[in-house]
Amino acid sequence: MDEQAPMTLAIDRHDNLVVIRPEGDIDLASSPGLRSQLRDVLASANGKIVVDLKDVPYMDSSGVATLVELLQSCRRDQIELILCQLGERVLSVFQIARLDGVFTITETLETAMETNG
Repeated sequence: MDEQAPMTLAIDRHDNLVVIRPEGDIDLASSPGLRSQLRDVLASANGKIVVDLKDVPYMDSSGVATLVELLQSCRRDQIELILCQLGERVLSVFQIARLDGVFTITETLETAMETNG
C-alpha cells in the first residue's frame, strides 16, 4: 500500500480576499487538520474566501463535510465562499451529494476572484 503524502495548505491573503490552496487528498485523515486551519482563516477573513481545489485529486465525505461546515460559517459571518478548479473526481462527489447547486463553483481561479455572489 502506497503511503500518501500529507495534505498541505497554502494561504494567500489579499485585501478582502483569502485564497486557500489545499494540496493532496482530503480524507478522514486530513480533514481534522484542514477544518482547524479553515477556522483560523475564517477568524481573520472579511469579504471572500476562495478554495482552489486544483491540487486535490481525491476528496471523501469527510472532506465534503469540512467544506459544508466552512460554507455554513461563511454564511453566518456574511463571507462569500467560492470553490474553484475542481477536478473531475472531486466535482463528481459534489454532484452525487447534490452540493454543486449549494456551493458557488467556478472553473478558474480568475473567475472565482472576480465573482460577486
